[in-house]
Amino acid sequence: MRTSLLTALLALIFGFLGAGIWSLAGLADNRTRAYLVENPKILEEMAMALQDNQARERLAQAGDEIYEAFPGAVMGNPDGSKVLVEFTDYNCPYCEASLADVNRLVAEDPDLKVVMREWPIFEGSDAAARMALAAGLQGKYAAFHEAMFKLGPTTPEAIEAAAIEVGLDLDRARNDAASDAVSVELAKNLSFARSLGFSGTPAWIAGDNAMGGMVGYEALKEALDEAES
Repeated sequence: MRTSLLTALLALIFGFLGAGIWSLAGLADNRTRAYLVENPKILEEMAMALQDNQARERLAQAGDEIYEAFPGAVMGNPDGSKVLVEFTDYNCPYCEASLADVNRLVAEDPDLKVVMREWPIFEGSDAAARMALAAGLQGKYAAFHEAMFKLGPTTPEAIEAAAIEVGLDLDRARNDAASDAVSVELAKNLSFARSLGFSGTPAWIAGDNAMGGMVGYEALKEALDEAES
């Protein structure tokens, strides 16, 4: 029974071919099997290591373009050499909660550039994402980003109020929000997110680390420090 369970777990982690190789190689002898049964956390660590390797491979395949921001869609230092990428949605409560972590990282590191990738996956988020990119084209992305979370949810009235609060040229912003350039950016962000295996927002890239969810300040800082070393 334990042999079957162990083989099944390995099949989930490495695929059935890998599990077969495990058995044929003699690694599934009684001592190894007993040790893993007594220390199941090892299998969890193996699975996490495999996921990390797969994420790095997918990130490498995405290329450098994923670190290049839509014009103006950045927080922190636009010319910074240390880069954090965030996939965000204005109707995502975890994105809103993560804003404090991003602001703290930016305040602590004048060389940090946060590339913002608008990924509107919640209902009603598309118009806000478009206006945020339009704000970027006027050099006011960060201000709009803060205001939109403060005034949300993303009703048309709230979006316009955020645009007015940060002083956008509304006519220009509306035209830019409906432009092909913004549509292409949103489609590109969706493609990036899918290729990296992200299932929701927020999602992050720091160096060769791709992470999903509200991971918190410490995890983001650690990933950025590892990328720098």
